[in-house]
Amino acid sequence: MRITVFGATGNIGQAVVSEAIARGHQVTAVTRDLRKVSKLPADAYAQVGDVNDIQDVIRLSKEQDLVISATRPTAGQEKQLVDIAESLLTGLRETRTRLLLVGGAACLTVPNSNGALVLNDTSLVPPAWKDIAQACFEQYQHCETHENQNWSYASPSALIGAGARTEQFRVSEGELLVDETGKSHISWQDFAIALINEAESATYVGKVFTAGY
Repeated sequence: MRITVFGATGNIGQAVVSEAIARGHQVTAVTRDLRKVSKLPADAYAQVGDVNDIQDVIRLSKEQDLVISATRPTAGQEKQLVDIAESLLTGLRETRTRLLLVGGAACLTVPNSNGALVLNDTSLVPPAWKDIAQACFEQYQHCETHENQNWSYASPSALIGAGARTEQFRVSEGELLVDETGKSHISWQDFAIALINEAESATYVGKVFTAGY
């Protein structure tokens, strides 16, 4: 596959680029800062671009099979997530390229809660995380209502960070995954596996899915 990755030098983005290349895909790795290109694998085709610029989205998605966006706004700029979704969905509507958007867990339901959202569970979303969680939820809502429905929304576990590439994780449509201790977590590396699995299978087009242990 020909895959463009926005946010390619971030933690999830780097893991996704490496996983895609390891599976033999052709990867265009997009960063806003040319100085960060050194973080990318030599086999990636590095490009400078801005996911907020619809023309960049169009330019970098032409003749591609898929765009993966793993961008994250800085603190205080959380509302940009909705603008990012709009830019991607509008630009990709023109090129007819499928979108795999990495979001947050806020739109998932809590297990055994009769459909309560992660967004409203203070044990999962403490006050310090509320702004980014709310922005992620609004981003997902924007995808749901957009005329371009050629997308999949990837929600990580409540906690995601450095760890091993175990390949021992589960995937769920719409419900948060927790382990036997009640913890919701996954490594960047295993989440990248789940993302490239979805890239190859297109199982959750127009839906939200998550991966966790």
